[in-house]
Amino acid sequence: MTLLRGTLINFWHHLGIFKIVNVFLDHFLTLFHSAFVLFILTGWMFKSTRKTHIIAIGLTVMAWLGIGWYIGVIGYCPLTDWHWDIKLELGERNISSSFIEYMLEKITGLDLNRKLVDVGTAVGLILSVLCAGYVNLRARFSKKD
Repeated sequence: MTLLRGTLINFWHHLGIFKIVNVFLDHFLTLFHSAFVLFILTGWMFKSTRKTHIIAIGLTVMAWLGIGWYIGVIGYCPLTDWHWDIKLELGERNISSSFIEYMLEKITGLDLNRKLVDVGTAVGLILSVLCAGYVNLRARFSKKD
């Protein structure tokens, strides 16, 4: 079985299928991760997305603090981890450990201060949590019985 699997993997490499899949995943994860970040920052604004937003914030905080604490990297993001593995497979090197920093540098062409980007990212999440808490509590307590 191992010989067959190894032969198939070598055959797929030869055909370039892994590269095609990784290029697709790279583009998909860039779009998905960017949309997810924007949703974290703005999802609280729309009544129809507030429940999903709370779940998204919960997952983000669990990853940043829970998994991050466990592995020793506060602010850990599994999406970034997976995405960077794909980028490394595609030959990209010298990638920032922060998706936000990476994207801002790609968009602006500037070499940004990592700590400043990290603080801005954390402030964005904290503000989003506070806004989500406010609008959800306000909606809950302003309902007329």
